[in-house]
Order: sequence, then structure tokens, then C-alpha cells
Amino acid sequence: MPSLPRELREKFVNKYGIPAYDAELLTDTRDMARYFEELCGLTTHYKTASNWLMGPVRSYLNENGTEIAAFPLSPGTLAELIELVETQVISHSVATQKAFPALLDAPSRSPRELAEENDWLQNCNTDELETLVGEVLQAMPDKVMAYKKGKKGLMGLFVGEVMKKSKGKGDPKMINQLLETKLG
Repeated sequence: MPSLPRELREKFVNKYGIPAYDAELLTDTRDMARYFEELCGLTTHYKTASNWLMGPVRSYLNENGTEIAAFPLSPGTLAELIELVETQVISHSVATQKAFPALLDAPSRSPRELAEENDWLQNCNTDELETLVGEVLQAMPDKVMAYKKGKKGLMGLFVGEVMKKSKGKGDPKMINQLLETKLG
């Protein structure tokens, strides 16, 4: 006998550690609950899986007036995309704004192959990013002085400039760390 929505909600909260609100939305329909369970069998990033289903996937379903049963991406494809983001191979913004729409157009494609083909992989090369950070700081000595005098809000400007120089492929976390180190 299939699980009741209440039992599924409890299971999702207890087994996958997602908030009750998420569990409520994910047990809205039997097919959505089934998709989520299958997805969780393929990834250990349960909260991220929940966020994808409640965000980009639900938006797609609403915009197209369809149900999860007709969603073009298999749980395996979505799990692979989640893994790319969680392992910082691609950024979350690239995943949601570029990879996800591209996969919807070509659901049989591998997210990793698509990211490699389109040059969406994040740059985690510390030496390369360090050089870019140095260039940005050197080009903005007045801003560096202002930062050192307490204008900590300039960190966003520095990160943005390094991201521009890396053509959006720099790992923002790594850039932040490198900037904090250089700015002392």
C-alpha cells in the first residue's frame, strides 16, 4: 500500500533532514514525492535536491502548465547537475541560468559534457586567480586604501572585478579568500 502524504512528510523530514515546509510542498502530489525520493537515492545533497525541485523545477512546471510526470529531466540528470554544483565544478548561477535551460532543451545530454562543451567549468586554479586578484588590486589603489581604512563594503567590488577578469569562471569563494589574504 502506498505511503500516505503525512507518512511521506515525516519520512522526508526524518530521513532526508529537510524542513517540514519543504516536505509539505514535496508531498503535494504523489509523483513529486516519488521524483524527490528517486533523486535522493542518487545524491546525498537532500536539501539542495529539495531546493531544486521547489525552485527551478517548480518554476518550469508552472510556466509550462505541466506536472512532474512530464518533466523532461530524469532524476539521474538532475542529480548529476546537483553534484557539479556541490563539488564546485560549475557555479550555482551557471547551473540555474545556463545548464538547466540547456538540459531542458536536450534532456538526454550529460550535464558535465554540456558544461565542458560550453566552457562553463569554474576556474579553481589558485595561481591564475591570484594573478587576477593582484591585477585588480593594483588597478584600484584608492579603493584598496579605503578598504584598509574600514570600507569593508568594497569587497564586493573587488570580487566583481576579479569575476569580470575571469570571464565569470572564477570560484567566488576562492576569490574572496584570496582577496582577504591580500588585503590583510
